[in-house]
Amino acid sequence: TLKASDLLVSLYESQKKPDSALRYLRISLVLKDSLFSREKVIAQQNLLYNKQEKEKELEASRLKFKSQTQFYLLSSVVLALLIIAFILFRANQQKQISYVRLQHQKDQIDLHKTIAEDSLNDLKSTQAQLIQSEKMASLGELTAGIAHEIQNPLNFVNNFSEVNTELIEELEEEINKGNIDEVKAIAIDIKENEQKINHHGKRADAIVRGMLQHSRASSGHKEATDINALADEYLRLTFHGLRAKDKSFNAVFLTNFDRSIEKINVVPQDIGRVLLNLFTNAFYAVAEKKKNPYPLKGQQEYEPTVSVSTKGVKPPSGGLGVLIIVKDNGNGIPQKVMDKIFQPFFTTKPTGHGTGLGLSLSYDIIKAHGGEIKVETKEGEGAEFIIQLPVV
Repeated sequence: TLKASDLLVSLYESQKKPDSALRYLRISLVLKDSLFSREKVIAQQNLLYNKQEKEKELEASRLKFKSQTQFYLLSSVVLALLIIAFILFRANQQKQISYVRLQHQKDQIDLHKTIAEDSLNDLKSTQAQLIQSEKMASLGELTAGIAHEIQNPLNFVNNFSEVNTELIEELEEEINKGNIDEVKAIAIDIKENEQKINHHGKRADAIVRGMLQHSRASSGHKEATDINALADEYLRLTFHGLRAKDKSFNAVFLTNFDRSIEKINVVPQDIGRVLLNLFTNAFYAVAEKKKNPYPLKGQQEYEPTVSVSTKGVKPPSGGLGVLIIVKDNGNGIPQKVMDKIFQPFFTTKPTGHGTGLGLSLSYDIIKAHGGEIKVETKEGEGAEFIIQLPVV
């Protein structure tokens, strides 16, 4: 119809009939409007339908995605729970295994502890025997030294006693003669001799008391002690003890005491043992060096010398202190063993000449007194042991 209207419009225009052409043109336009409006509606309907279909597809996809997400989430939770359950199961197994192992280790530790305690008790017993052995050896040296040292004051006591006996006889004669002035002079002499007898008797008593203190177990009680007298006494006793064992042994021993030092509180038996150890080592060192009969070229003939000196000091930590310095001119201590000399059972002496406990015990004794002991040495020239004790 639309095409027929368009043909008629063309025909009437060619025939110069405008009225007819216009009429059919209007019919054509109305037909076109009608036709195109319907297509638009159909197109719109199609668009709407397509839109609804897409929305349905999107909703279906969303629901599917939501369902998959929930499934995956639930699966993840279930998997996580399974993993946790597995981990807990394994942890419990490992705990049981660890418990069994720990129990076994505990049993082993208890066994080794028992063995170690038994070994420690045996070691303590052996150490006590060695300490007693060394103590008795040093006591033997002291005994020989005491026998020599005590002889001097006893000789004085005996001599002055004999002189006093003679003076008393003279005194009786002068009394009978009535010579008062001579009686007074003799009486003064007798009094002076009695004072000398008393002095040397006390010295002998002090030597014997020192020996008894050394021979018995330490009381552990500190006493006000004249450190100068203690050092001098043990130096002489050590020297004479070594001389009694070896008549060929000889050495010079020197003292240089600070007389301003007052008595200090120490355990005299313990400090005496420290000094005895140091003096014995010093005399041993110079005796060993003396055995070399060929002094180095340019050196004077070797003279074995051991010295002890004391000095009052003020330690950096405050208070007052006393230094006791024992020095020898022996061969010194090799640097390679300096870190070991205070260790138990370490000794540079040949087998049978020392237990290796002397310096170790000395170190413990000085530490127990709140002091310090250190050594300075130069190989070939000698060693110097320095003890610092607090004045308390």
